[in-house]
Amino acid sequence: MNASLSSRAPGLAARAEASLVTLTGHAARVPLTRVSLAYIETRLKLHLRFGEPARTVTLDHWRRCAVFLPGAMLCRILWQANDYGTTRWQLMVMQACTPLDTVQRLPGVRPGARLLLKAEGKQAVQVVLQRIDAIEALGIVPAATSPAYWRTLGNRLAARLPLPEYSLERHAAWLAGKGLR
Repeated sequence: MNASLSSRAPGLAARAEASLVTLTGHAARVPLTRVSLAYIETRLKLHLRFGEPARTVTLDHWRRCAVFLPGAMLCRILWQANDYGTTRWQLMVMQACTPLDTVQRLPGVRPGARLLLKAEGKQAVQVVLQRIDAIEALGIVPAATSPAYWRTLGNRLAARLPLPEYSLERHAAWLAGKGLR
């Protein structure tokens, strides 16, 4: 079975690469961030919670690759299980790299990304998902929120301190500061 998979893998990789190069002509000039996604019923779910990929490439029935332009924000959730139940919950909020950024190497993210928040475990992931839902309730797209908020949320979560709320005032201040650049 592995031999048939490995013989198909070069064809899939070439097809995905060719599809990425045709992505609006950006591939030659701008480094694109590729995020692996997968779904195997009752075993693995690796999906995006928010973020708008420039393109999604379907590799096979179980795997996809989401392609992001530099500066794009996204949230990827990993859920894994075995015969006895859930084994892993993970949530990562990250920002696609720009040519001048130093990036962190993350599994399934090529060439890497700026990691803003990482939550491990069911309870931590659920807390962050509640914050994302609260941001959406304000009418704000989570991918448009301040990167500093996600970093602060991640640091407070790790230190087990009270988590900050994202408000319309904080968002307005972020947009005003972003407009000054």
